[in-house]
Amino acid sequence: MLSLEFPGARQLIDAIDAAVALPDPAATTESLRNALCRLIRNPEVQLPACVFEREDDHYARRELYRSERHGYSVVAMTWGPRQGTPVHDHAGQWCVEGVWQGTLEITPFELVETRDGRYRFEPRGTMNAGPGSAGSLIPPHEYHAIQNPSDDATAVSVHIYQRPLDACCKFQPSDGNWYTRDECQLALDETH
Repeated sequence: MLSLEFPGARQLIDAIDAAVALPDPAATTESLRNALCRLIRNPEVQLPACVFEREDDHYARRELYRSERHGYSVVAMTWGPRQGTPVHDHAGQWCVEGVWQGTLEITPFELVETRDGRYRFEPRGTMNAGPGSAGSLIPPHEYHAIQNPSDDATAVSVHIYQRPLDACCKFQPSDGNWYTRDECQLALDETH
């Protein structure tokens, strides 16, 4: 059942349902990346107006759909100017993310060592992703940071999670490439 009705919602859900029926995470995420790129460019698919409304003090997370049958979740995120995340994981699940509006700066990180409760990450390049682009994360390659690099524009992205992402680990810089880990509960903002 759809949490929100919006033009093209059925096209989006049908594409996700078809992808999650594929035999492995690599095939699923490849199909989802291609579908998201196509759907973002399709004028018949229009996200609800609320996902374009930013929050002043944090990036907004609004769940658009949760599949009872397949277990996945679709969340729209709204990024105000300079809003972003620290390095974080995805709780051991795959995720596909597509930029709907604006530009997002995405930096993947590789976990290269753990020692004494600390984690050493190395960045694997930074990319600026614009509307119609999509990427995926498959564990153990599930670490990244996201930021809206703009000083004045809002960015919107759509995230498809293998299952609802209610908690994750965020990593705070400690010393050089070493980080400490904080477990974090993730909240959803209201949809209207």
